[in-house]
Amino acid sequence: MLSKAAARLSTAAARPVRRLSTAASSEVSRFVGAQSPYTTDGGFYYPHVHDLPAKMPVFRVMDDEGVIVPGAVAPELDQETCVRMMETMVNVNEFDKVFFDAQRQGRLSFYFTNRGEEAQAVGSGAALAPEDWLWPQYRELGAIFWRGYTYEEAANQCCHNELDMTKGRQLPMHIGSPEKHCMYVKSNLGQQVPAANGAAYAMKLLGKERCAITYFGEGCASEGDIPSALNIAAVHGCPTIFFCRNNGYAISTHTDDQYKSDGIAPRGVAFGMPSIRVDGNDILAVYAATARAREIAVREGQPTMIEAMSYRINSHSTSDDDTKYRREESPEPGYDSERAYWEARSPILRFGKYLAAKGWWSAEHEEQLRKGMRKRAITALNDAEKVPQPHPKHLYTDVFDSVPWHLEEQQAALKDHLQRYREHYADISTEHIETL
Repeated sequence: MLSKAAARLSTAAARPVRRLSTAASSEVSRFVGAQSPYTTDGGFYYPHVHDLPAKMPVFRVMDDEGVIVPGAVAPELDQETCVRMMETMVNVNEFDKVFFDAQRQGRLSFYFTNRGEEAQAVGSGAALAPEDWLWPQYRELGAIFWRGYTYEEAANQCCHNELDMTKGRQLPMHIGSPEKHCMYVKSNLGQQVPAANGAAYAMKLLGKERCAITYFGEGCASEGDIPSALNIAAVHGCPTIFFCRNNGYAISTHTDDQYKSDGIAPRGVAFGMPSIRVDGNDILAVYAATARAREIAVREGQPTMIEAMSYRINSHSTSDDDTKYRREESPEPGYDSERAYWEARSPILRFGKYLAAKGWWSAEHEEQLRKGMRKRAITALNDAEKVPQPHPKHLYTDVFDSVPWHLEEQQAALKDHLQRYREHYADISTEHIETL
Protein backbone atom coordinates (compact mmCIF):
# COMPACT_ATOMS: atom_id res chain seq x y z
CA MET A 1 0.00 0.00 0.00
CA LEU A 2 1.62 3.26 -1.10
CA SER A 3 1.69 6.14 1.37
CA LYS A 4 0.10 9.43 0.32
CA ALA A 5 3.58 10.92 -0.19
CA ALA A 6 4.77 7.96 -2.23
CA ALA A 7 1.65 8.03 -4.37
CA ARG A 8 2.12 11.72 -5.06
CA LEU A 9 5.75 11.12 -6.05
CA SER A 10 4.77 8.28 -8.35
CA THR A 11 2.15 10.41 -10.09
CA ALA A 12 4.48 13.39 -10.45
CA ALA A 13 7.21 11.15 -11.84
CA ALA A 14 5.05 9.56 -14.51
CA ARG A 15 7.10 10.54 -17.56
CA PRO A 16 8.10 8.51 -20.59
CA VAL A 17 11.20 6.43 -19.95
CA ARG A 18 12.58 7.24 -23.37
CA ARG A 19 13.57 10.71 -24.40
CA LEU A 20 10.90 11.92 -26.83
CA SER A 21 13.05 14.39 -28.67
CA THR A 22 16.49 15.91 -28.57
CA ALA A 23 15.18 19.11 -30.12
CA ALA A 24 15.91 22.17 -28.01
CA SER A 25 15.00 25.82 -28.15
CA SER A 26 17.17 28.49 -29.73
CA GLU A 27 17.61 30.21 -26.35
CA VAL A 28 20.97 29.31 -24.83
CA SER A 29 21.59 29.20 -21.09
CA ARG A 30 24.17 31.52 -19.52
CA PHE A 31 25.33 29.29 -16.70
CA VAL A 32 29.04 29.49 -15.90
CA GLY A 33 29.44 25.71 -15.92
CA ALA A 34 27.90 25.05 -19.36
CA GLN A 35 26.18 27.12 -22.01
CA SER A 36 23.67 24.98 -23.86
CA PRO A 37 20.14 25.27 -25.29
CA TYR A 38 17.08 25.04 -23.07
CA THR A 39 14.56 22.27 -23.55
CA THR A 40 11.13 21.44 -22.14
CA ASP A 41 11.77 17.73 -22.61
CA GLY A 42 12.30 16.21 -19.15
CA GLY A 43 13.33 12.79 -20.37
CA PHE A 44 16.68 11.33 -19.38
CA TYR A 45 19.36 10.38 -21.89
CA TYR A 46 19.78 6.62 -21.68
CA PRO A 47 23.13 5.03 -22.58
CA HIS A 48 23.12 2.84 -25.72
CA VAL A 49 19.69 4.29 -26.59
CA HIS A 50 20.09 8.01 -27.19
CA ASP A 51 22.82 9.86 -28.98
CA LEU A 52 24.21 12.78 -27.03
CA PRO A 53 24.21 16.15 -28.80
CA ALA A 54 27.35 18.26 -28.81
CA LYS A 55 25.89 20.17 -25.86
CA MET A 56 23.42 18.50 -23.55
CA PRO A 57 20.36 20.76 -23.27
CA VAL A 58 19.08 22.25 -20.01
CA PHE A 59 15.63 21.07 -18.95
CA ARG A 60 13.42 23.76 -17.50
CA VAL A 61 9.74 24.27 -16.72
CA MET A 62 9.68 27.98 -15.84
CA ASP A 63 11.48 30.88 -17.44
CA ASP A 64 13.37 33.48 -15.41
CA GLU A 65 10.12 35.33 -14.70
CA GLY A 66 8.37 32.31 -13.24
CA VAL A 67 6.19 31.73 -16.30
CA ILE A 68 5.67 28.18 -17.54
CA VAL A 69 7.57 27.80 -20.80
CA PRO A 70 5.40 26.86 -23.83
CA GLY A 71 5.49 23.11 -24.24
CA ALA A 72 6.58 22.44 -20.67
CA VAL A 73 4.53 20.28 -18.31
CA ALA A 74 4.69 21.36 -14.67
CA PRO A 75 4.62 18.64 -12.02
CA GLU A 76 1.25 18.24 -10.34
CA LEU A 77 1.82 19.91 -6.98
CA ASP A 78 -0.91 21.28 -4.77
CA GLN A 79 -0.91 24.69 -3.10
CA GLU A 80 0.17 23.36 0.28
CA THR A 81 3.24 21.63 -1.17
CA CYS A 82 4.25 24.59 -3.32
CA VAL A 83 3.92 27.07 -0.47
CA ARG A 84 5.91 24.80 1.81
CA MET A 85 8.67 24.54 -0.81
CA MET A 86 8.80 28.31 -1.08
CA GLU A 87 8.80 28.80 2.67
CA THR A 88 11.61 26.28 3.09
CA MET A 89 13.78 28.20 0.60
CA VAL A 90 13.10 31.43 2.48
CA ASN A 91 13.88 29.70 5.78
CA VAL A 92 17.25 28.57 4.43
CA ASN A 93 17.97 32.08 3.18
CA GLU A 94 17.20 33.73 6.52
CA PHE A 95 19.18 31.16 8.51
CA ASP A 96 22.14 31.75 6.21
CA LYS A 97 22.04 35.50 6.74
CA VAL A 98 22.11 35.27 10.53
CA PHE A 99 24.74 32.56 10.81
CA PHE A 100 27.00 34.01 8.12
CA ASP A 101 27.00 37.29 10.06
CA ALA A 102 27.63 35.39 13.30
CA GLN A 103 30.77 33.88 11.81
CA ARG A 104 31.97 37.33 10.74
CA GLN A 105 31.35 38.49 14.33
CA GLY A 106 33.63 35.74 15.62
CA ARG A 107 30.83 33.70 17.15
CA LEU A 108 31.30 30.71 14.82
CA SER A 109 34.51 29.24 13.44
CA PHE A 110 33.16 28.55 9.96
CA TYR A 111 30.05 28.67 7.78
CA PHE A 112 28.75 27.69 4.33
CA THR A 113 25.85 29.53 2.70
CA ASN A 114 23.27 28.21 0.22
CA ARG A 115 22.53 31.57 -1.37
CA GLY A 116 21.41 31.26 -4.98
CA GLU A 117 21.16 27.47 -4.79
CA GLU A 118 18.16 26.99 -2.51
CA ALA A 119 16.00 25.38 -5.22
CA GLN A 120 18.37 22.47 -5.75
CA ALA A 121 18.20 21.12 -2.21
CA VAL A 122 14.54 21.94 -1.58
CA GLY A 123 13.29 20.78 -4.97
CA SER A 124 15.16 17.48 -4.84
CA GLY A 125 14.34 16.91 -1.17
CA ALA A 126 10.64 17.46 -1.81
CA ALA A 127 10.63 14.90 -4.64
CA LEU A 128 12.01 12.08 -2.47
CA ALA A 129 10.28 9.80 -0.02
CA PRO A 130 11.03 10.55 3.65
CA GLU A 131 12.83 7.20 4.05
CA ASP A 132 15.22 7.75 1.13
CA TRP A 133 18.76 8.35 2.30
CA LEU A 134 20.35 11.77 1.87
CA TRP A 135 24.14 11.95 1.54
CA PRO A 136 24.82 15.71 1.52
CA GLN A 137 27.94 17.60 0.58
CA TYR A 138 27.35 20.91 2.39
CA ARG A 139 24.78 23.07 0.58
CA GLU A 140 21.82 20.80 1.28
CA LEU A 141 20.36 22.64 4.26
CA GLY A 142 17.08 22.93 2.35
CA ALA A 143 16.75 19.16 1.95
CA ILE A 144 17.05 18.46 5.67
CA PHE A 145 14.88 21.47 6.60
CA TRP A 146 12.25 19.95 4.30
CA ARG A 147 12.34 16.83 6.47
CA GLY A 148 11.72 18.77 9.65
CA TYR A 149 15.22 19.53 10.89
CA THR A 150 14.89 22.71 12.93
CA TYR A 151 16.69 26.02 13.28
CA GLU A 152 17.44 25.04 16.87
CA GLU A 153 19.06 21.74 15.91
CA ALA A 154 21.17 23.48 13.27
CA ALA A 155 22.17 26.20 15.75
CA ASN A 156 23.25 23.63 18.34
CA GLN A 157 25.41 21.91 15.75
CA CYS A 158 26.98 25.17 14.58
CA CYS A 159 27.76 26.20 18.18
CA HIS A 160 29.09 22.75 19.17
CA ASN A 161 27.23 22.62 22.46
CA GLU A 162 26.20 19.54 24.45
CA LEU A 163 22.93 19.33 22.49
CA ASP A 164 24.89 18.95 19.26
CA MET A 165 24.31 15.38 18.10
CA THR A 166 27.84 15.31 16.62
CA LYS A 167 29.19 16.09 20.12
CA GLY A 168 31.35 18.96 18.92
CA ARG A 169 33.42 16.84 16.56
CA GLN A 170 32.27 18.46 13.35
CA LEU A 171 32.76 21.85 11.73
CA PRO A 172 29.69 24.12 11.70
CA MET A 173 27.08 23.19 9.09
CA HIS A 174 28.31 19.59 9.05
CA ILE A 175 24.79 18.55 9.94
CA GLY A 176 22.86 15.32 9.71
CA SER A 177 20.13 13.30 11.35
CA PRO A 178 19.84 9.50 11.39
CA GLU A 179 16.17 9.85 12.35
CA LYS A 180 15.56 11.88 9.21
CA HIS A 181 17.66 9.53 7.06
CA CYS A 182 20.29 12.20 6.43
CA MET A 183 23.91 11.22 6.88
CA TYR A 184 26.30 13.75 8.39
CA VAL A 185 28.32 16.11 6.23
CA LYS A 186 32.03 15.31 6.21
CA SER A 187 34.91 17.62 5.37
CA ASN A 188 36.90 15.13 3.31
CA LEU A 189 35.70 15.99 -0.16
CA GLY A 190 33.72 13.43 -2.11
CA GLN A 191 33.60 10.59 0.44
CA GLN A 192 29.80 10.72 0.60
CA VAL A 193 29.43 9.76 -3.08
CA PRO A 194 30.73 6.16 -3.09
CA ALA A 195 29.29 5.65 0.41
CA ALA A 196 25.82 6.46 -0.89
CA ASN A 197 26.08 3.41 -3.14
CA GLY A 198 26.35 1.23 -0.06
CA ALA A 199 23.12 2.60 1.37
CA ALA A 200 21.37 2.34 -2.00
CA TYR A 201 22.53 -1.23 -2.61
CA ALA A 202 21.45 -2.24 0.89
CA MET A 203 17.94 -0.98 0.12
CA LYS A 204 17.98 -3.04 -3.07
CA LEU A 205 19.09 -6.22 -1.28
CA LEU A 206 16.42 -5.72 1.38
CA GLY A 207 13.77 -5.38 -1.31
CA LYS A 208 12.76 -1.91 -0.16
CA GLU A 209 11.46 0.64 -2.65
CA ARG A 210 13.92 3.23 -1.47
CA CYS A 211 16.94 4.97 -2.93
CA ALA A 212 19.86 7.14 -1.89
CA ILE A 213 20.70 10.56 -3.25
CA THR A 214 24.19 11.98 -3.00
CA TYR A 215 25.11 15.59 -3.66
CA PHE A 216 28.41 16.98 -4.93
CA GLY A 217 29.70 19.96 -6.83
CA GLU A 218 31.31 20.17 -10.25
CA GLY A 219 34.66 20.73 -8.51
CA CYS A 220 34.19 17.65 -6.37
CA ALA A 221 33.52 15.73 -9.59
CA SER A 222 37.27 15.97 -10.25
CA GLU A 223 37.95 13.84 -7.17
CA GLY A 224 38.88 10.23 -7.85
CA ASP A 225 36.00 9.01 -5.67
CA ILE A 226 33.43 10.18 -8.21
CA PRO A 227 34.24 8.06 -11.29
CA SER A 228 34.73 5.06 -9.02
CA ALA A 229 31.30 5.64 -7.48
CA LEU A 230 29.63 6.08 -10.87
CA ASN A 231 31.12 2.86 -12.18
CA ILE A 232 30.22 0.84 -9.08
CA ALA A 233 26.64 2.10 -9.19
CA ALA A 234 26.19 1.33 -12.88
CA VAL A 235 27.75 -2.13 -12.72
CA HIS A 236 25.82 -3.22 -9.63
CA GLY A 237 22.56 -1.44 -10.43
CA CYS A 238 22.56 0.65 -7.25
CA PRO A 239 19.43 2.81 -6.88
CA THR A 240 21.58 5.91 -6.38
CA ILE A 241 20.79 9.42 -7.60
CA PHE A 242 23.97 11.36 -8.28
CA PHE A 243 23.03 15.02 -7.94
CA CYS A 244 25.74 17.37 -9.18
CA ARG A 245 25.34 21.03 -8.22
CA ASN A 246 27.19 22.85 -10.98
CA ASN A 247 27.31 26.39 -9.62
CA GLY A 248 30.22 27.56 -11.74
CA TYR A 249 32.84 27.78 -9.04
CA ALA A 250 34.65 25.33 -6.81
CA ILE A 251 36.76 26.83 -4.03
CA SER A 252 39.23 29.17 -5.75
CA THR A 253 38.45 27.64 -9.13
CA HIS A 254 36.34 28.69 -12.12
CA THR A 255 34.95 25.84 -14.23
CA ASP A 256 37.31 26.88 -17.06
CA ASP A 257 40.10 25.59 -14.81
CA GLN A 258 38.12 22.52 -13.76
CA TYR A 259 37.21 20.83 -17.05
CA LYS A 260 37.00 21.34 -20.82
CA SER A 261 34.12 18.94 -21.39
CA ASP A 262 30.42 19.75 -21.69
CA GLY A 263 29.83 19.94 -17.97
CA ILE A 264 29.25 16.85 -15.82
CA ALA A 265 26.01 15.18 -16.99
CA PRO A 266 27.54 13.45 -20.05
CA ARG A 267 29.83 11.56 -17.68
CA GLY A 268 26.78 9.78 -16.31
CA VAL A 269 25.90 8.46 -19.77
CA ALA A 270 29.53 7.48 -20.31
CA PHE A 271 29.45 5.36 -17.16
CA GLY A 272 26.19 3.73 -18.19
CA MET A 273 23.37 5.51 -16.40
CA PRO A 274 20.41 7.67 -17.49
CA SER A 275 21.35 11.33 -17.14
CA ILE A 276 19.83 14.79 -17.43
CA ARG A 277 20.86 18.43 -17.12
CA VAL A 278 18.37 20.75 -15.46
CA ASP A 279 18.02 24.41 -14.63
CA GLY A 280 18.91 24.30 -10.95
CA ASN A 281 17.25 27.66 -10.32
CA ASP A 282 13.92 26.26 -11.52
CA ILE A 283 12.53 24.38 -8.52
CA LEU A 284 9.80 22.76 -10.62
CA ALA A 285 12.37 21.34 -13.06
CA VAL A 286 14.51 20.10 -10.16
CA TYR A 287 11.49 18.46 -8.56
CA ALA A 288 10.37 16.81 -11.82
CA ALA A 289 13.86 15.51 -12.66
CA THR A 290 14.42 14.12 -9.16
CA ALA A 291 10.99 12.47 -9.06
CA ARG A 292 11.76 10.79 -12.38
CA ALA A 293 15.23 9.77 -11.16
CA ARG A 294 13.68 8.19 -8.09
CA GLU A 295 11.29 6.21 -10.26
CA ILE A 296 14.18 4.95 -12.38
CA ALA A 297 16.02 3.96 -9.19
CA VAL A 298 13.26 2.00 -7.49
CA ARG A 299 11.38 0.70 -10.56
CA GLU A 300 14.19 0.05 -13.01
CA GLY A 301 16.99 -0.62 -10.52
CA GLN A 302 19.35 1.87 -12.11
CA PRO A 303 21.42 4.81 -10.89
CA THR A 304 20.93 8.23 -12.48
CA MET A 305 22.87 11.45 -12.88
CA ILE A 306 21.30 14.89 -12.48
CA GLU A 307 23.41 17.94 -13.23
CA ALA A 308 21.69 21.01 -11.82
CA MET A 309 23.02 24.25 -13.29
CA SER A 310 23.07 27.20 -10.91
CA TYR A 311 25.24 30.00 -9.59
CA ARG A 312 26.97 30.35 -6.23
CA ILE A 313 26.19 33.87 -5.05
CA ASN A 314 28.42 33.90 -1.97
CA SER A 315 31.99 32.76 -1.50
CA HIS A 316 32.68 29.04 -1.21
CA SER A 317 32.73 29.38 2.57
CA THR A 318 33.69 31.99 5.15
CA SER A 319 37.31 30.84 4.67
CA ASP A 320 37.30 31.80 0.99
CA ASP A 321 37.96 35.12 -0.77
CA ASP A 322 36.10 34.77 -4.04
CA THR A 323 37.22 38.17 -5.33
CA LYS A 324 40.47 36.45 -6.29
CA TYR A 325 38.86 34.26 -8.94
CA ARG A 326 35.23 35.22 -9.59
CA ARG A 327 34.56 36.76 -13.01
CA GLU A 328 33.17 40.29 -12.96
CA GLU A 329 31.54 40.60 -16.39
CA SER A 330 27.80 40.02 -16.66
CA PRO A 331 26.82 37.44 -19.30
CA GLU A 332 24.31 39.98 -20.66
CA PRO A 333 24.25 43.80 -20.79
CA GLY A 334 22.27 45.69 -18.17
CA TYR A 335 23.88 44.28 -15.03
CA ASP A 336 26.82 45.58 -13.02
CA SER A 337 28.40 42.17 -12.57
CA GLU A 338 28.04 38.47 -13.09
CA ARG A 339 26.82 38.17 -9.52
CA ALA A 340 24.15 40.85 -10.04
CA TYR A 341 22.91 39.06 -13.17
CA TRP A 342 22.33 35.85 -11.25
CA GLU A 343 20.94 37.54 -8.15
CA ALA A 344 18.18 38.87 -10.39
CA ARG A 345 17.44 35.23 -11.29
CA SER A 346 17.30 33.94 -7.73
CA PRO A 347 15.25 30.74 -7.42
CA ILE A 348 13.30 32.41 -4.61
CA LEU A 349 12.35 35.38 -6.78
CA ARG A 350 11.48 33.09 -9.66
CA PHE A 351 9.26 30.68 -7.75
CA GLY A 352 7.71 33.57 -5.85
CA LYS A 353 6.54 35.10 -9.12
CA TYR A 354 5.09 31.76 -10.20
CA LEU A 355 3.17 31.34 -6.94
CA ALA A 356 2.03 34.97 -6.89
CA ALA A 357 0.53 34.57 -10.36
CA LYS A 358 -1.51 31.66 -9.00
CA GLY A 359 -2.61 33.68 -5.99
CA TRP A 360 -0.65 31.45 -3.59
CA TRP A 361 2.04 33.95 -2.50
CA SER A 362 2.45 37.63 -1.80
CA ALA A 363 5.22 40.08 -0.96
CA GLU A 364 3.47 40.80 2.33
CA HIS A 365 3.48 37.15 3.35
CA GLU A 366 7.14 36.79 2.45
CA GLU A 367 8.07 39.91 4.41
CA GLN A 368 6.29 38.63 7.53
CA LEU A 369 7.83 35.18 7.09
CA ARG A 370 11.32 36.64 6.78
CA LYS A 371 10.89 38.80 9.88
CA GLY A 372 9.65 35.85 11.91
CA MET A 373 12.34 33.44 10.73
CA ARG A 374 15.13 35.98 11.24
CA LYS A 375 13.95 36.49 14.81
CA ARG A 376 13.83 32.74 15.33
CA ALA A 377 17.34 32.28 13.89
CA ILE A 378 18.77 34.97 16.17
CA THR A 379 17.05 33.43 19.19
CA ALA A 380 18.30 29.95 18.23
CA LEU A 381 21.85 31.29 17.94
CA ASN A 382 21.74 33.15 21.25
CA ASP A 383 20.23 30.17 23.06
CA ALA A 384 22.72 27.71 21.54
CA GLU A 385 25.66 29.83 22.69
CA LYS A 386 24.46 29.57 26.30
CA VAL A 387 24.35 25.78 26.35
CA PRO A 388 27.48 24.13 27.90
CA GLN A 389 30.05 22.45 25.71
CA PRO A 390 30.05 18.67 25.18
CA HIS A 391 31.83 16.55 27.76
CA PRO A 392 35.51 16.11 26.79
CA LYS A 393 35.12 12.35 27.24
CA HIS A 394 33.50 12.32 23.81
CA LEU A 395 36.94 12.77 22.30
CA TYR A 396 37.24 9.04 22.95
CA THR A 397 33.74 7.65 22.47
CA ASP A 398 31.77 6.24 19.52
CA VAL A 399 34.71 4.82 17.59
CA PHE A 400 35.56 1.54 19.30
CA ASP A 401 33.15 -0.85 21.00
CA SER A 402 35.68 -1.20 23.82
CA VAL A 403 38.10 1.69 24.32
CA PRO A 404 41.64 0.40 23.56
CA TRP A 405 44.48 0.83 26.03
CA HIS A 406 46.27 3.60 24.15
CA LEU A 407 43.14 5.78 24.14
CA GLU A 408 42.63 5.10 27.84
CA GLU A 409 46.18 6.35 28.42
CA GLN A 410 45.50 9.47 26.34
CA GLN A 411 42.29 10.16 28.25
CA ALA A 412 44.09 9.81 31.60
CA ALA A 413 46.88 12.11 30.39
CA LEU A 414 44.32 14.73 29.30
CA LYS A 415 42.59 14.60 32.68
CA ASP A 416 45.91 15.03 34.46
CA HIS A 417 46.81 17.97 32.24
CA LEU A 418 43.46 19.72 32.84
CA GLN A 419 43.77 19.21 36.60
CA ARG A 420 47.34 20.56 36.67
CA TYR A 421 46.56 23.66 34.63
CA ARG A 422 42.97 24.26 35.66
CA GLU A 423 43.35 28.05 35.52
CA HIS A 424 43.95 27.94 31.77
CA TYR A 425 40.71 26.05 30.99
CA ALA A 426 37.96 28.18 32.45
CA ASP A 427 35.54 27.08 29.74
CA ILE A 428 35.68 23.45 30.90
CA SER A 429 33.65 22.77 34.03
CA THR A 430 35.16 21.15 37.11
CA GLU A 431 32.57 18.40 36.85
CA HIS A 432 33.64 17.57 33.29
CA ILE A 433 37.30 17.44 34.31
CA GLU A 434 36.71 15.24 37.35
CA THR A 435 34.46 12.82 35.43
CA LEU A 436 36.78 12.57 32.43
